Amino acid sequence: MRKNPLKAAFRQQQPIINGWLAIPSGYSAEIVGHQGYDSVTVDMQHGMIDFANALSMLQAISATPATPLARVNTNEPAQIMRLLDAGAWGIICPMISTAEQARQFVSACRYPPLGNRSFGPARALLYGGKDYPQYANEEILTLAMIETREGLENLDAILDTAGLDGVFIGPNDLSLTLTGSASAESQHPEMLAAIELVLSRCKAHNKLAGIFCTSGQAAANRIAQGFNFVTPANDVMQLGSASRTAIATARGEAAPTSGASGY
Repeated sequence: MRKNPLKAAFRQQQPIINGWLAIPSGYSAEIVGHQGYDSVTVDMQHGMIDFANALSMLQAISATPATPLARVNTNEPAQIMRLLDAGAWGIICPMISTAEQARQFVSACRYPPLGNRSFGPARALLYGGKDYPQYANEEILTLAMIETREGLENLDAILDTAGLDGVFIGPNDLSLTLTGSASAESQHPEMLAAIELVLSRCKAHNKLAGIFCTSGQAAANRIAQGFNFVTPANDVMQLGSASRTAIATARGEAAPTSGASGY
């Protein structure tokens, strides 16, 4: 089976730079996959992407050096299993707030006896190899999103979940629930303390710590802070930022800094 380089990178304590796609296009997915990202995530929660789009995008990413991942829209086993069968090499699951939710998520990603994933790897065999069923439990990456106060309270129990590779902070939702304002780069003391808590507990449990960022510089700051897995904005944010900068440059103006928020 094709090895998952993200797991190897984490074991070697190498930072993982993850691309993020909200625009439903195989062509743009292929472009992003060739830019040097370690992985690229197809976002089915807040992006405009359905399963047919996701399939073509996973196929496009698979033709690039990047590892294909998907974020599901909910902790629903059927969708998780279908995306794995379509060739996602890892799943990011939103709104994991309890250990039971984490176990349900991981179970959907693992074949028996480690989980309850139904057998039918379909395209995963084409991308991964004929021995995919024998090694999928070892290679598929599982990241639970921490986005709620309850998730923080249950963080150690979530990180204790067998088969969970790590957690991924959804900073806007976490900021919203903690401070009443959605801000991916919030400097609110409670938000700063929450991020430090996630980092310290991930390190204690030897689990991967990931976070969504609003820019390349923000991602670099998070790596310096100790995060293993960073997303430097998504395709919508980057397209908007590049367009605003090009227009401002053409007009001889200073580039604006505001734009779409991250998620």
